[in-house]
Amino acid sequence: MPIPKNFTPQIRLSAKEKAFNQLQRWIVDGTLEPGEKVTDIDLAEALGVSRTPVREALQLLESQGFVEMRPGKETKITSIHPDDVLTVYPPLAQLQALAAEMAAPLLTSEEIAELKALTADYELAVKHENIHEAAELDEHFHNLITDVANNPYVRQFSDVLQLHIRRMKYVFLNQSASPKLQSAREHWQMIDALEKNNPEKAAEMMKQNWLRPMKDIHQLLKEGKK
Repeated sequence: MPIPKNFTPQIRLSAKEKAFNQLQRWIVDGTLEPGEKVTDIDLAEALGVSRTPVREALQLLESQGFVEMRPGKETKITSIHPDDVLTVYPPLAQLQALAAEMAAPLLTSEEIAELKALTADYELAVKHENIHEAAELDEHFHNLITDVANNPYVRQFSDVLQLHIRRMKYVFLNQSASPKLQSAREHWQMIDALEKNNPEKAAEMMKQNWLRPMKDIHQLLKEGKK
């Protein structure tokens, strides 16, 4: 796929941050396709920056598993395999469960109310088959809990793993693989546990919320590769 020429640049960022954020976005949403070869010259021209910040950004993306670099030979976007879902989901489920456990005694009544509002909106989005809106609301729900947990390492690694999962969905999943209301029911159970300051139950429901769909998504990815 050709590198996009027209996009809204981000402001108040260093050249390296600008390159990193935009390249990561293009990789996650499939604009830069799995297995596609890229060059720092073309990317620098598209982004309107020099080659140095692009190379630095690519090195960071390689450390996150989005890019494969062979110095002096080629740089390409990492391919996606169906079994990757079985590698990504379990550690993310553990991290998110830890976040829920840590957040339980810290959540304010206002934050609980926000979690309820996000879940109600998520239910409506699913019922109306607004798939992208539902996915965004689901991410906001999980990110709020992770933010309250106030552990930068949990947040950092969760964010990277969630990006990999989002990338899989963009590349392979179609609208027939819509989010299910079961996820909303798990959210309500999680909120109930958090509101009652029950860290163990909140962690249990969080872990279930991530691991339950893993097998279904894995099967869909396998079918998408046929």
